[in-house]
Amino acid sequence: MNLLTKWNPFQPTRWDPFKELEDFERGLARLFRDSPAPPRNGDGDELTNMAAWAPLTDITEDDKEFLLKVELPDIKKDEVKVTVEDNTLRISGERKSEKEEKNKKYHRIERSYGSFLRAFSLPTEADGTKVSADFKDGMLTVHLPKTEEAKTKAIEVKVT
Repeated sequence: MNLLTKWNPFQPTRWDPFKELEDFERGLARLFRDSPAPPRNGDGDELTNMAAWAPLTDITEDDKEFLLKVELPDIKKDEVKVTVEDNTLRISGERKSEKEEKNKKYHRIERSYGSFLRAFSLPTEADGTKVSADFKDGMLTVHLPKTEEAKTKAIEVKVT
């Protein structure tokens, strides 16, 4: 039985978004598989470019403050700078790459190194003059208190 005898133009076909996603994934895999080989050094080892990176950040809020948690592995506290200027919170620093050792052969380097800068516009409810931060175990926690006007206050309403 060939394709023409199976196909009925009057029978509705059901759209399957997952099939389209699978087709897209196959095409993407084919694109990377068929792309030119990555550049190699004289020993035949794959060269990798250090990608620009930005530390991952979670931002939460409660009644009293906004809280930013920034992942900064392999960075020392004195290599991080937190500033507030022009209604913008800026977190900057640098993760230095490991020094290449003559006796060590690198097979893969996936972690990114170099300078970074994350900038966040302060919400109108935030008090940029009272920002504090602490750094422990590669995690920078920035506390951004809310203004007194923005803090939730319970007001009792008398019913008459």
